[in-house]
Amino acid sequence: MPAPLSSSIADAFTNLGEINLDEVPDLRRYLSWVPDPRGRCGRWYSLTSLLALCAAAVVAGSVTVEAICEWATDAPAEVLAALGIRRHPLGRRRSPSRRCLTSVLARIDGDALDRAVCAWLTARRAAPAGDGERAPGLRAVAVDGKTLRGSRNREGRRVHLLSAVDQDAAVTLAQRNVGSKTNETGEFKGLLAWMDLAGTVVTFDALHTVKAQAAWLVDVKGAHYAAIVKANQKHLYRQLKGLPWSEVGRGAQAAETGHGRSESRSVKVCGIDPAAGGLPFPGAVTAIKLHRRRQVDGEKRSRETVYAVTSLEVHQASPADIAALVRRHWAIENRHHLVRDTTFREDASRLRTGNAPRAMASFRNLAIGGLRLAGVDNLAKATRYNSRNPYRPLPFIGITPLPISRTFTHALTSRANSHHEQTQFHGEHYVDCYVKK
Repeated sequence: MPAPLSSSIADAFTNLGEINLDEVPDLRRYLSWVPDPRGRCGRWYSLTSLLALCAAAVVAGSVTVEAICEWATDAPAEVLAALGIRRHPLGRRRSPSRRCLTSVLARIDGDALDRAVCAWLTARRAAPAGDGERAPGLRAVAVDGKTLRGSRNREGRRVHLLSAVDQDAAVTLAQRNVGSKTNETGEFKGLLAWMDLAGTVVTFDALHTVKAQAAWLVDVKGAHYAAIVKANQKHLYRQLKGLPWSEVGRGAQAAETGHGRSESRSVKVCGIDPAAGGLPFPGAVTAIKLHRRRQVDGEKRSRETVYAVTSLEVHQASPADIAALVRRHWAIENRHHLVRDTTFREDASRLRTGNAPRAMASFRNLAIGGLRLAGVDNLAKATRYNSRNPYRPLPFIGITPLPISRTFTHALTSRANSHHEQTQFHGEHYVDCYVKK
């Protein structure tokens, strides 16, 4: 039996949470699905090894292609060998150059890379533990888009990505590029087509509140939805606004205070009988009214009323569950997009060559998902922790350096501030021990 990971990781880095690296699938198996865009002549490094190298470096906090190359240059031979990097026969270069990586990422098949990364994250994802806010068994996926601000090309266009993100873990389950000749609505079905959504609640904002897409979710995918309604659906919006909400009691309410602001929210839920005419939207059986009051220190108090519809009936989700679905959809901006912009500096990146910006976004999704599914709460601290030892990112992507040698065991020993960090091997798992001086 392999020894479990030591809880001393959590003791030394309390914000990292309880680390769980049991049964992590080998990322290289999934990356092998990506077709190689290069010709056979002059190919020295395998595509799988180059992609695995990028993944390990981003898990260690590398935010640019140049930083990935620097991480690879500093990594010992055993780490590079575990990733599949071939050593140069004359010893002139043991890690790929920046030009090599940029060229490969620029020509990579972005759709294939996204499918491989998201398939690995789906296999890695554990069953959601829940936090008391959600009904048992109610799984939700949020659909939202994000623009890579630093990827503007000569025509002035930026890379825009549409993602399906698990609401519980804030892990990307699917991602698709929105081309210049279409928009997010046109990529909605293509994004979710390969996913098993039976019994899943798909949440999306008003841009995707389209009748054809709602009917496709309910009839073809067997899913539920919770859709924000605005003026783009004029008839539906007027009908929702005209319902007798004054006669409907508050189904749930909550208040929060912190970070210089206070916010209160209330939700009203009204079931609509389809036999009595129903709502002019496919599958909609429940109308929702959310009211938010927000007070920021030094600013005027604001109020906002939001209407939504869902295919969930009252017995399938309580008002508190529905309010949590909508709130978690909005929280994706902070739990996922903001992390990519702050911890991994996505908007600051000026990478514009070919598909390289999208490829780097895929690796950021992989790093965020891999760390979160391992139980990490503070991603910034986790990446700094991984950056101090090149062996540490490997277990997060399911790679164990073999064979284990004395040199390798000695390389895992490092000094950090007032502690000696000694990493030992037990079976296929790391045990990090923090011994005080």
